[in-house]
Amino acid sequence: MAHGLHNLGPRQGATSSRKRVGRGPGSGLGKTSGRGNKGQKSRSGSRHLLGHEGGQMPLHRRIPKRGFTNVFRKSWTTVTVEALERLFAAGEAVTAERMGAAGLLSHAGRPVKILGTGELTKSLTVSAQRFTEGARRKIEAAGGRCEVLGA
Repeated sequence: MAHGLHNLGPRQGATSSRKRVGRGPGSGLGKTSGRGNKGQKSRSGSRHLLGHEGGQMPLHRRIPKRGFTNVFRKSWTTVTVEALERLFAAGEAVTAERMGAAGLLSHAGRPVKILGTGELTKSLTVSAQRFTEGARRKIEAAGGRCEVLGA
């Protein structure tokens, strides 16, 4: 067979003909056409709203409303002292850009808070928006410096 644009088509077995329902018992999809017997879902146009429970009060209306979402809430990306110990060499300046490049920041653009989890033996100059008291103590005890940036 000659090759050419006029002979292009899908590969063998890539497509199949559409299912023809309601075409007699021999087809395997006759009578009820694969919809089971009777009931709301067997009828044409049978779609109901999300959460609809057949007339019973839906769950989302039975359960009381509770709490609220504070739109002014500030989200922080946290980094532990242990992670700084693992990923940075002694004497390095650790900034948000360096932490992002090292894969420590899960959300870029959020302010960074340094937590005091783990131990630190290297002297690092760490720049972040916030430090916990434990983190500040460990960084300074190792001979490093904490630089607080404007949040």
